[in-house]
Amino acid sequence: MTSDRHTHDHGGTRAHPHGHDHDHGHEGGHEHHGAWGRLKHALVPHSHDHTEAIQTAEQASSIGIRAAWVSLAGMGATALLQIVIVWLSGSVALLADTLHNLGHLATTIPLIIAFRLGRRAPTRRYSYGFRRAEDLVGLLIGAVIAVSAALIVWESLRALTTQRDMTHLGWVLAAAVVGAAGNEVVARYRIRAGRRIGSAALIAEGQHARTDALTSLAVVLGVIGAWLGLPWVDPVIGLVIAAVIIAVLVGSTRTVVRRLMDGVEAGTLDLIEHEAAAVPGVESVGRARARWSGHRLEADVDVAVENTLSVEAGHDLAHAVEENLRRHVPHLQQATIHVTPARASTTSRRTP
Repeated sequence: MTSDRHTHDHGGTRAHPHGHDHDHGHEGGHEHHGAWGRLKHALVPHSHDHTEAIQTAEQASSIGIRAAWVSLAGMGATALLQIVIVWLSGSVALLADTLHNLGHLATTIPLIIAFRLGRRAPTRRYSYGFRRAEDLVGLLIGAVIAVSAALIVWESLRALTTQRDMTHLGWVLAAAVVGAAGNEVVARYRIRAGRRIGSAALIAEGQHARTDALTSLAVVLGVIGAWLGLPWVDPVIGLVIAAVIIAVLVGSTRTVVRRLMDGVEAGTLDLIEHEAAAVPGVESVGRARARWSGHRLEADVDVAVENTLSVEAGHDLAHAVEENLRRHVPHLQQATIHVTPARASTTSRRTP
């Protein structure tokens, strides 16, 4: 027999299962040894943070929309200041940083639209709802960032082959410092919000903002080079910026594409199977599946029970399994629990 699907939400914060390491949502865990490990942890997007997971889809969408609007205002102010300084100084490195900021402004609006679209109720045509729009916007973000990286490479190569004097170096330095501080604040806010709601697209935007903070600091090196009479330092820094952007782009795009292909993070199915099996009355767990729909998880689990269990008792047990999964699997929106007699469970296939 198969249980009804339960789709109601429950308030509160999910607790961690006892006896589990808290690394189910991240491939490779959280060990970051040495300077390179810490740098990689800062730049490579993580899909979610179990310690900050929240419960309801409505609350998650509200947090995502608010984070997008707040960061849009912060990055807009930073980009406006930098545009003025680029026009005055002719700095290629600062131009690279400014283009990246403008790229973020161009992608934040579609992200807000995707969050709002994800709130719409399912229809007969889109019976699973519209949350996948969020990951489609993630692809758009990647495309825009790729274009900005190409423009940075083009301008940097032109500057290496063309004599170009930088002026207003003090203003360029000030703009770089302001840009670094502003972008890091935006990055922290976006990444924290993205991890709370499990949004790969919002986390990717935050990681890109963090890259902007690093590139703003790199602009300082270009200014120092100009002061020392080494004008080639500025375009070379521009090329370095482009390389860093491309590296981050590859990591964040990989996460978005995996979700579009119904992939989940290492350990997710292990956690689902463990928590389903922990419910009293469940003899064994057969096939388990999970996928992301925007920033929420959906699961489908087969459980075997006593052969003599009544239909009503089986329904109650399925409800208990779903409730346990909701409490212990971060970002889980709903779970469909299929109940089968224990003697028939041998025909179930366990997902690799």
